[in-house]
Amino acid sequence: MTVRLFDTRRRTKVDLEPRTPGTVSMYVCGPTVYDVPHLGHARTALTYDVLRRYLEWRGLKVVHVSNVTDIDDKIIARAAAEGRTEPEVASEYTKVYVDQLDALDILPPTVRPHATEFVDGMVEVIEQLVDDGKAYVIEGSGVYFDVPGLDGYGSLSGRTVEQLLEGAGSRVDVDDEKRSPLDFALWKSAKPNEPTWDTPWGAGRPGWHTECVAMASKILGEDFDIHGGGDDLTFPHHENELAQAAALCQGFATFWVHSAMINVSGEKMSKSLGNFTTLGDVLERYDPRALRLLLLQTHYRRTTEVGPEALTAAEEGVRRLDAFVRRLGQAEVEPTGQDEPAVARFIEAMDDDMGTPQAIEVVFGLVRDANSALDAGDHADAATAAATLFELTGALGLRVGAEDAVGDDDAEIDALVEARGAARAAKDFAEADRLRDELAARGIVLEDGAGGTTWHRA
Repeated sequence: MTVRLFDTRRRTKVDLEPRTPGTVSMYVCGPTVYDVPHLGHARTALTYDVLRRYLEWRGLKVVHVSNVTDIDDKIIARAAAEGRTEPEVASEYTKVYVDQLDALDILPPTVRPHATEFVDGMVEVIEQLVDDGKAYVIEGSGVYFDVPGLDGYGSLSGRTVEQLLEGAGSRVDVDDEKRSPLDFALWKSAKPNEPTWDTPWGAGRPGWHTECVAMASKILGEDFDIHGGGDDLTFPHHENELAQAAALCQGFATFWVHSAMINVSGEKMSKSLGNFTTLGDVLERYDPRALRLLLLQTHYRRTTEVGPEALTAAEEGVRRLDAFVRRLGQAEVEPTGQDEPAVARFIEAMDDDMGTPQAIEVVFGLVRDANSALDAGDHADAATAAATLFELTGALGLRVGAEDAVGDDDAEIDALVEARGAARAAKDFAEADRLRDELAARGIVLEDGAGGTTWHRA
């Protein structure tokens, strides 16, 4: 089966056929670095991390570009409020973003461009649009794209120009000098105490929507495979990127892929609503693998609720995986072989628009199969199930038997567990209970099964 992805523009699942056979080029919109990342950033990054990992697992090379927007109104405002420079603010929050994604096991992109490094390319894009009559200059304000002059505007968001005008609201910049309310800034004229660059239209700075066009085109070429991001970027950001590419007669992205938002108490998580939970808070309180597992359990195009109850349940799932790995080691079973039917179910799920919930079901099915085999003393089947589990979780970037789940006192805990087992066998239940309580006080959870007792850390 061919990998199929839901293309936002075509509104259907489409076979992924790379422009260059064997290589997938992918551009994903990254953060505007004026604050710490929230869970929405994590979900977006994880979606394309999983897509990349899976495509590479299937044997494809992936060139993954994800930018950093390091010049923006919000960065300027924060720098002014704190008496710092814009580069200082951007540098601080870029580092926080990168460090926290590392903690979540997000692979670094092949290229991580910063907007300020590509201003010359942005100026080239704008010059061509102005020369071609696709954009116009407003003295003292900037350069604007002429939206009504472009046929097909709104194709990505699935709305006509008239519908977009009716529902634009706060999502477009208000300027009485613009020819149309939908016209968007390609270049903003200089304001006092703001960073500026010199251009044919005077000093100023780039507009957000032009930044990604220039970076994607310069790094991946005018035609590439996948453009991704959160679905809150579909309009106006991605619509306006596509508009510029169309006006420049570039093919730009073949596929437009969008991940859904995260809800907190039924509302979309966003900084503008003031209801966001920072990624750092979650990483401090929960196993980072739990967040990855939780997000994998919901399809990337479906909104998901993230809260303490859901994260605690996901942690239990991670502990179950770790407990299985520990039991495997205690039974001295070496993973080997491959469960072909399980792999086939996994591929079928993932090929169908990244069906990670079904893929995770396959993973936990392998845990059940392996535990049943161990209970029956069938080490061969347990070894095959375990090897397949490691293979598939690796394709999802979900570490099992993580190093941070292993302590220096493992041998001592093993001895206490063995002593408890001996006490139970001798029907010395008082001693068995005492040992269980001692282990519980050390944060050790016991699981008694037909094949013996396994343990994991709480």
